[in-house]
Amino acid sequence: MALITCRNLCLGYDGREILHDLSFEVNKGDYLCIVGENGSGKSTLMRTILGLQHPLSGQILTGDGLRRGEIGYLPQQTPVQKDFPASVWEVVLSGFEGSCGWRPFYTKAEKRRAEENIRAMGIEQLSGRCYRELSGGQQQRVLLARALCATSKLLFLDEPVSGLDPKVTAEMYDLIENLNHEQGITIIMISHDIGAALRYASHVLHIGDSVFFGTREAYRSSGIGTAYAGGGRAQ
Repeated sequence: MALITCRNLCLGYDGREILHDLSFEVNKGDYLCIVGENGSGKSTLMRTILGLQHPLSGQILTGDGLRRGEIGYLPQQTPVQKDFPASVWEVVLSGFEGSCGWRPFYTKAEKRRAEENIRAMGIEQLSGRCYRELSGGQQQRVLLARALCATSKLLFLDEPVSGLDPKVTAEMYDLIENLNHEQGITIIMISHDIGAALRYASHVLHIGDSVFFGTREAYRSSGIGTAYAGGGRAQ
């Protein structure tokens, strides 16, 4: 069974429908990029999959042992979040808060896993640093390590390279690709970077006036993919 199955979803807010009859599935090991024009409903879809809002109609099912609380999430940062006055270690450990319940402490296993995720992101030397003193690229690595503390199955990334320079962007994409290929973590990424979608994704979901869901190769040769990628509309 797929990790996530969306069936006949209708999404919107304030009584306004913005996505109608959307169906797709995400299987273990997939790397799905969600693309489309601004205002097409990407963020609304993300919030609905994460359980932060309800669909107007339709279903979102989880399978293959995945629970809603096991989705690691790397959101777009706000200025307030970038200025968060905590250490890197504290920020990464906070990724376990969803699984702690009422327990007011972190276990040895959780601390060990946080250390492993910090090493995987190459930020061991930053562990004691204040998060708000870091560069944008360093902060994204910290947040990715935090998201990994919430899951070993599925990461949901919302514009993970927004505002980063080209070198740091390439490094971030390499990290994400490694998590997918080497660790088998399923990736769902919202992106305006259509070039990255066509380079890294196994599957593409394009939403907007037209909808496409399929493999990267099928999207590349489709009419909607040709128009979007070839027309200079990646933002």
